[in-house]
Amino acid sequence: MTSHQTTQTMKPATAAKKLGVYLQATPAEFQEGVVSRAELNALQTNPPEWLQELRRNGPHPRPVVAAKLGISISGLARGGITDPLTTEQIDALKKDAPEWLQRERATQAEVRKEAVRVKEKHKEKNAARDGQSG
Repeated sequence: MTSHQTTQTMKPATAAKKLGVYLQATPAEFQEGVVSRAELNALQTNPPEWLQELRRNGPHPRPVVAAKLGISISGLARGGITDPLTTEQIDALKKDAPEWLQRERATQAEVRKEAVRVKEKHKEKNAARDGQSG
């Protein structure tokens, strides 16, 4: 009995998300088709010019914009940014450093600090527990 393996495919939106690009900015043939796992891997390892250009200049989807600004996606929304931004627009925001962006960066820094503190506390707790059981 031979096993029949089907090719795993994904919607263009899923592939765009995995590639970190804004779907509406991709070529029509990408948006209209399905992407196999092998095609996705090929795009990641040897990106075509259109993908390199999108990654370099945008427009970028919100998760990428948030990461480039050093804030959360919620912070973007609080700052009134709901549309994709180009690299140029992101750089301009960084340069201008509006008050909302400074506030969101500070908030994000606090969140990261707290995450480290909690992780350290768990580590200490686990070390103490492991020391008792030995």
